[in-house]
Amino acid sequence: MGPTTVKSNGTQRLAALESISPQQSNRRRRVAVVGAGYVGLVTGACLAELGNAVVCLDNDARKIAALLRGELPFHEPHLLEMIASNHHAGRLAFSEDVEGGVRESGIVFIAVGTPKDHDDNADLSAIWNTAATIARGLHGPKIIVLKSTVPVETSEMFSAIIAENAVNPHQVDVVSNPEFLREGSAIADFMHPDRIVIGTSSPQAEATMRDLYAPLDAPFVITDVRTSEMIKYAANAFLATKISFMNEIANICELVGVDVKAVARGIGLDRRIGTHNMSPGIGYGGSCFPKDLRALEKTALGRTYDATLLRAVDAVNRAQVPRAMARIEEALGGSIEGKTVCVLGLAFKPNTSDVRDAPALHLIDALIRSGATVTAHDPIAIEGARAKTGADVRYCSQMYEAINGCDALVLATEWEEYASINFRMVRKLMRGNVIFDGRNIFDADDVAREGLRYVGVGRAKEPATPSRTPQSARQTISLNV
Repeated sequence: MGPTTVKSNGTQRLAALESISPQQSNRRRRVAVVGAGYVGLVTGACLAELGNAVVCLDNDARKIAALLRGELPFHEPHLLEMIASNHHAGRLAFSEDVEGGVRESGIVFIAVGTPKDHDDNADLSAIWNTAATIARGLHGPKIIVLKSTVPVETSEMFSAIIAENAVNPHQVDVVSNPEFLREGSAIADFMHPDRIVIGTSSPQAEATMRDLYAPLDAPFVITDVRTSEMIKYAANAFLATKISFMNEIANICELVGVDVKAVARGIGLDRRIGTHNMSPGIGYGGSCFPKDLRALEKTALGRTYDATLLRAVDAVNRAQVPRAMARIEEALGGSIEGKTVCVLGLAFKPNTSDVRDAPALHLIDALIRSGATVTAHDPIAIEGARAKTGADVRYCSQMYEAINGCDALVLATEWEEYASINFRMVRKLMRGNVIFDGRNIFDADDVAREGLRYVGVGRAKEPATPSRTPQSARQTISLNV
C-alpha cells in the first residue's frame, strides 16, 4: 500500500481522538522532535495536541515533503487526523532544517532509529550524529530528551559529545524518557500511559518534564538516566519472555493432548501472572522485541555475563515458524512441494502496516523454499511485504481471492476481519481442507463443521471433521475480484 494520505482542512477530528484528549496545558512550550519516524511523529502530534508548539525535524527531505502533503509512510490509527488537525491549528510544523529547529526550541526530543547492526548491537550512529548537530547549533540552554531506545550509558555519552563539541557552551540537561508505545494503539498509549519514566539528575529538568506531561495525569517514575534506559529494555524483554513462555507451553500442550487456551486462562487469572501477552502463536516480530532483546543480551555479554534466559527467549521465538511449517507439512500429507498455500496477514501484528521481522514473511520464505506457491492478503501491509518478498508471492487485494484454489489456509496475523471469516465460503473456494490457525482466533468446531481440518497452536485435539465432497470432484470458483 502507498503512503497514508488525508485530505482535510485540518478541522476534522475523530470522536475517538476527542475522547482521549486531556485538558491542554495552560503553558505552551516550544518543542522540537528530531526524527520523523514512528515514535517521533506520534510524540510530536500528541505533544501538539496537548497545546505545545512542536516542530518535527528530519534530514530526509522527501519524508518532510510527504508530511507537508498530508502523507504518512506508515499506518497508525487516528495519527493522520491528529497531525492534520494540529498542523492546521499552527501547533505542529515539519522541517528538514534540524539545526535551526533545535536552536529555536527549549526542549528537544530525540526519536531517531536505533536498529540492530550486523552483530545484533544497537546501531547508535544516528544518535551520535544528532548529538554533533545539536553541539554545532547550540545557542542557549536546552533540555535534550532521549526517546529512542538506547543501551545503558548512552545518555551520558550523548551529554559528553555535546560538551566536547559545543561551539557556544550552555547548560544542557540530557533526560532519558523512554517510550512505551504499541503499534496500532500508539495514540491511546501516549495519552493514557501506565507510567511516565524520567531519568535525570537535574531538578530543573525534572520539573520541566513533569509540567510538560502534567495534562496526562499519569504516575511518574523519577530515576537516574541509566535506570531509565534499563527500564525500557527490561520491559520489552519481559514482554517477549511472556510470549515465548506461552509458545513453549503450547508446544508441550500439543505433545500431551492439552488445549493451551484453557491453560492460558487457568494461569492468567492468577493476579501475579495476568492475562496480557498470554496468547501463543507463530512468534513475535516488529521493530522492538527482536532487536531490543538481542541488544540487552549483548550488553550483558559485553560485561562478561551470559544472559541465558534472554537467549532462550529468542531461541524459542525463532523456532516457532519452523514448527509451524512442520505442522502444515504434516497436515498436507507430508509434503508442501507443489501445494498452494494462502497466508492471511502480513504485518507483524494487527492495526499496523509494519512488516519488520514479521513472522508471516519468515513463514512465506520457508514455504517458497519448500516448493509451495503462495498467495497472500493483508488489509494494509501488502506493499510493505511486497518490497521484502519480491515477485514470488501472488498478493491479492481481496481475502477470498487469495483463498481461492489453495490447499491450505494459514492465519498469520490476527486482524479483526479474519475472525469473522465465512468458512462455508472458504470450503467452496479451497482445493484442499487444511486451516492452520497461527494465532488461535478461529473456533475449531466452526471450522470442522464446514468439512475443514482445523490445526491450531497448542491445541492438540483436533475436532472431528465431517465428510466432505472428494477433492477430485470439486472445482475452484472463478472470482471476478
